[in-house]
Amino acid sequence: MHPALAADLVRLPELLQSARDLAAGELAGLSDRPVVHLGEAPGRAALPAEGAGAEGALARFAERWAPGFSGSAGPRYLGFVTGGATPASVAGDWLTSAYDQNGSGAAGSWATALERETVAWLRELFGLGEAHGGAFVTGATVSNTVGLAVAREWLGERLGVSVSRDGAAALGPVEVLSGSAHSSIGKSLSVLGIGRDRLRQVPVRTGGREAVDVAALDAALTELGGRPAIVVANAGTVNTVDFDDLRAIAALKERHEFWLHVDAAFGAFAALSPAYAHLVAGLDAADSVCVDLHKWLNVPYDAAVQFTRRPDLQVAVFHNASPYLGLPTGEPDFVHLTPENSRRLRALPAWFSLVAYGRAGHREIVERNVALARALGEGIAAVEGLRLSAPVRLNVVCFTLADEPTQERVDALARAVAASGETFLTPTVYDGTPALRAAFSNWRTKEGDGERVLSALAQASAGLRRSQGG
Repeated sequence: MHPALAADLVRLPELLQSARDLAAGELAGLSDRPVVHLGEAPGRAALPAEGAGAEGALARFAERWAPGFSGSAGPRYLGFVTGGATPASVAGDWLTSAYDQNGSGAAGSWATALERETVAWLRELFGLGEAHGGAFVTGATVSNTVGLAVAREWLGERLGVSVSRDGAAALGPVEVLSGSAHSSIGKSLSVLGIGRDRLRQVPVRTGGREAVDVAALDAALTELGGRPAIVVANAGTVNTVDFDDLRAIAALKERHEFWLHVDAAFGAFAALSPAYAHLVAGLDAADSVCVDLHKWLNVPYDAAVQFTRRPDLQVAVFHNASPYLGLPTGEPDFVHLTPENSRRLRALPAWFSLVAYGRAGHREIVERNVALARALGEGIAAVEGLRLSAPVRLNVVCFTLADEPTQERVDALARAVAASGETFLTPTVYDGTPALRAAFSNWRTKEGDGERVLSALAQASAGLRRSQGG
């Protein structure tokens, strides 16, 4: 054994304590440290020849790289839709690495049974029935890809071909209809050989909505003349958290043949609150569902779950035909359900968080985040130089400059806010106008954090007006 490895093995408990101390120190100051670091990263170092051992690596990381890491786990990182990591999920994640289980199959470990239990809990949490099978994947993009891959196989079943054997070309042109599809849908269609350009945007409802116009969707399906299609519905759009009417869309199946995939990456969590559960009414009617867990479940990256009513078609797509893996009979191993052969046990951090905080704890996170988003929206509406782009429907505040919201000026506002160290927001374009988004999904975020974010925005807006004569 290499001397550095041998020494680390002997001192493993002390090394884990050192890592624990570094992590605890970083997390203890998370609320007060700058949310992002805009300075230039260190230059690339040479590959070590012999190595410094784990203590040396820890010291080098703490000195050279840790100071430039963002506060994305903290309460005022409002970019993208980024959750933090609850204390219980961090503990579960550390144990995931310590146990180092390959969650591909049930042979020799209870890890697969734990994942099945966790999937069942999540299915219940989101109001899905037992007809929906599920599996953990890396994130919403892969969850969408898996759902659309099963949809592709379903199209083949309708048309009398096997896509998993004959290829996507056997389908001919595929129609994919959606009102406000997330960018990951196009990426998934590219990966699956369907093609980005097969995504057809259906008109959305009037009045600044991102939800699909169900009558327009009905008309678009009618135009297909009975050819089966894929419909991608949205339960929480990325800009304004708008929701398609899932029950009305599902009702169209009485007249049209289509696979209903619902992208509910973070919107599915509305089901946890009686005040917002109506937004996802009809989710159980979906043929496949995407939910991202490192968003509103607040487990560490990376973790998502996918659900489908047709695990048989899922096995047709993803089964790994090798003698040492066995045949996917009965309840198939996860190796036959996802793109990965080797799988980290992503279920364990989610299991820990669900056991630790239960339905009630996660409901409180959702409702607190929504209340904070609405309070920030009210505050932004009162700030000179800013205006809301859309009503605050759930946990995302979409806003822009009141005057001359050009890309250059909105970018300048975003840079000024980031430079303050108080918060981090990500850009978007809504209804053709550059804008910013503040997405609340972190378990740590409290009222005082919202007030600090609003203050930073007001100061940045005032500074922009002064510098540009506004």
